Amino acid sequence: MPNRFRITLAQLNPTVGDLAGNARKTLEAWEAGREAGADLVALPEMFITGYQTQDLVMKEAFTRDAMAHLDRLREAAADGPALAIGGPLLQGGKLYNAYHVFREGRLVSQVLKHHLPNETVFDEVRLYDSGPISGPYALGVARLGTPICEDAWHEDVAEALEESGAEILLVPNGSPYYRNKFETRLNHMVARVVETGLPLVYLNMVGGQDDQVFDGASFVLNPHGELAVRLPVFDEAISHVDFEETDEGWRALPGEEAAFPDAWEQDYRVMVEALRDYCRKTGFRQVCLGLSGGIDSAIVATIAADALGPENVRCVMLPSKYTSQASLDDAAEVARRLGTRLDTVSIEKPVVAMEEALAGLFEGTKPDITEENIQSRLRGNILMAISNKFGDMLLTTGNKSEGAVGYATIYGDMAGGYNPIKDLYKTRVFETCRWRNANHRDWMMGPAGEVIPPRVIDKPPSAELREDQKDEDSLPPYEVLDAILEGLVDREASVADLVAEGFERETVKKVEHLLYISEYKRFQSAPGARLTKRSFWLDRRYPIVNRWRDPS
Repeated sequence: MPNRFRITLAQLNPTVGDLAGNARKTLEAWEAGREAGADLVALPEMFITGYQTQDLVMKEAFTRDAMAHLDRLREAAADGPALAIGGPLLQGGKLYNAYHVFREGRLVSQVLKHHLPNETVFDEVRLYDSGPISGPYALGVARLGTPICEDAWHEDVAEALEESGAEILLVPNGSPYYRNKFETRLNHMVARVVETGLPLVYLNMVGGQDDQVFDGASFVLNPHGELAVRLPVFDEAISHVDFEETDEGWRALPGEEAAFPDAWEQDYRVMVEALRDYCRKTGFRQVCLGLSGGIDSAIVATIAADALGPENVRCVMLPSKYTSQASLDDAAEVARRLGTRLDTVSIEKPVVAMEEALAGLFEGTKPDITEENIQSRLRGNILMAISNKFGDMLLTTGNKSEGAVGYATIYGDMAGGYNPIKDLYKTRVFETCRWRNANHRDWMMGPAGEVIPPRVIDKPPSAELREDQKDEDSLPPYEVLDAILEGLVDREASVADLVAEGFERETVKKVEHLLYISEYKRFQSAPGARLTKRSFWLDRRYPIVNRWRDPS
């Protein structure tokens, strides 16, 4: 009878800094593996600390505490399968991103991450020392090699492991979502199994951390790139994967192959999970937001209802003299369809009071954007008061297009603790609303059906801060604006590149100028769910003071 080797994959959701809670999750997974007769229970990269820790891991007291928790796990998991878990290692005055393998109460291996990512949201070169390429380790009948996350994106680590006798590659990850990333991961891992001829386990975590969501979708490949197992996206899962030794080496037996949703569903799920985990991990149970009757606040209210349940969402209508009856009706209808609470607080009297207070100082000047921003900031003040009084976290509702060009009022409609649609361009907001109206999933806590009235989606966007105002009075049509922004922000295209693509140079230059002068607003904006490789925060870091403009 051929040799068998069973690995229990723990695709779980850690919380940064919750060392005891992460250790409990680890032991629960280990117990499940022991009951299933596993030879090894594997957890993702840096699981004991949660990921990403950013500079927290540079605090020696924190790292030593994490290492102490790992030591207690080693002792607790002595009678049963081996346990492999990611966590920091402080050794010889150096700090490593390490993977710790325990068996029978002793340390079998400490694999040190060799390739440290230093792009997009990753600053590991700043945080960690690069370790040497580690060799394989034996667990009973099998020898495993562990390239940690980025190590598997380069051929040298896997190649060295294969040459030194590894028979199965186990790749622990803390790999956050961006749109269409699964294909990128899969392509890299297929390359590793083709090069080495070894089966490969890609183990990712799930859950939200600040702006990032780890999407799971762990998988197992056999040589030649054949998919043997794929775990669900975004959901916690404990899965037992069996390997069998053949004349040609170890092979994974076919197992679970979870359905894989399209990019629209994944983006929406990320926004829901990001908000759900942000609230859960920071201690908020309820949220509030300004519901204007427009499309952005409607989709944010829907995301909030799906993340936390409609009973935990407070919507607030804040009408002024410029608010149309249609907007009042649309806001009420959105709240009714979602089943959320809707309060109304008029800002008309506060606006008059502000105008009277400033009348002497502003005498002889003409009304301009100043008076418009007063309205927005009064709304922000009222919403923050509600947040403070009732303990609701305030959600802000600006999309990526507005954030890019500064079409938002700092300390006004930008006020809030989290922004679910921060990385969603306006044109994608429209399509996301249509997608949600047509789809409902069991992970959504809000109601099924057409929760956003079509008229909210179809009407011309307006801030309603002056008579007959439309967004396109100040900005190019969103189809044009978003295409230019996708070039300038996501592709780092030059002005000449975009002109060559057919855009008017004057329009591109205007958008470029707005993009650069709005950096100070984005620097002070709320965090929000990351959907792309060029989200505003860690992905794209530009100076606030910047006089350069593209001369092309």
